[in-house]
Amino acid sequence: MNAHLAYASERAYVFQDYVWKPEYYPWAIPFMTFDRFRRWPRTPLSALIAGPTAGGPWNADSSHMPRSVTEKYFDKVCPPSERRLINTKDVKPAINEASGIVIFETWQRLLLNAPEQCIEIEAAPWPAESYPQTFDLYLWGSERILSLWDSFSKSPTSRLLATSPLVNSAVARNEHLFGGGDSYDQMMAMHVRRGDFKGACLELARWNSTFYSWNLLPFLPDKFTPPPGGSWGSNTPENTAVYLERCLPSSEAIVEKARKAREALVRHSTQTHGVQLDVMYLLTNEEGGWLDAMKHLLKNDGWRTVVTSRDLALNDEQAVVGMAVDMDIARRAAVFIGNGWSSFTSNIVHRRLVDGKEPISIRFW
Repeated sequence: MNAHLAYASERAYVFQDYVWKPEYYPWAIPFMTFDRFRRWPRTPLSALIAGPTAGGPWNADSSHMPRSVTEKYFDKVCPPSERRLINTKDVKPAINEASGIVIFETWQRLLLNAPEQCIEIEAAPWPAESYPQTFDLYLWGSERILSLWDSFSKSPTSRLLATSPLVNSAVARNEHLFGGGDSYDQMMAMHVRRGDFKGACLELARWNSTFYSWNLLPFLPDKFTPPPGGSWGSNTPENTAVYLERCLPSSEAIVEKARKAREALVRHSTQTHGVQLDVMYLLTNEEGGWLDAMKHLLKNDGWRTVVTSRDLALNDEQAVVGMAVDMDIARRAAVFIGNGWSSFTSNIVHRRLVDGKEPISIRFW
């Protein structure tokens, strides 16, 4: 969305390397003191995605727009002495509860009208703002974001967003597990996060949270309305159980959902043309006995091939972008079932809809 804002403001977006949480790396990250922080592993954005956001070209219709640049290049051509700093605390308080389109247009006007060549948006310090991003969690976690869908989904930023060569190579390397590159029409992909996720689900229940971002789009099936009786910061045991049912489904519920989603696609899809779904891919951080039992249950319910994130063969470079590999397989699948509270799921939903996938092919627990 920041790249889309830069495009709409006729400015070059400045992108950074990606830094994962320590537990997300495929290897152990040793303890590092603050003085050694700059040795922290960094993933180039171009390893995760391709397209204008990561410095790729615009299309012919927008070729006059400046291309995105790296942070290192920005530091060279825009030294601190030549930058105008705009602190989020000077802009956001007046628009904190506004719709997404009002927030976007406020920033757009500010950037379009600024005469300075170099502008840096500076985050307000905590506790002045707990989420000081230009487009913050309070926006992404509410229906206010939906007013941006039409313009964002049709923008070159979205339409030209592509899979990185590294991720493409990882997907191609593992397609034999599914039966080849033509097996996506027979595939259902399910985002099944486990492990530490129960705590996250309980927090979502505690705050009576809605679905996240594009998962809230009204034309998608499987809507979730927070049950009455809860309040900000607390909820009833009955309501918490409802959240866990949708956020952390049981093995039996997962099998049933997969079966019903497959049946619904046959009844309502205009794209699948009667192709039988019998390939399952599980995007998951789970491992061990639970995952083995889950695969067994799915095979007993008619899924000929069941593959999980743990089954992929990835080299060291591909392993670092394993989450993006999962996302791209889910983007290609005939059906995707995701977690409505997950930004990971929301990013897959965005790619699928921009690709032209039917709403009936996008489901939630």
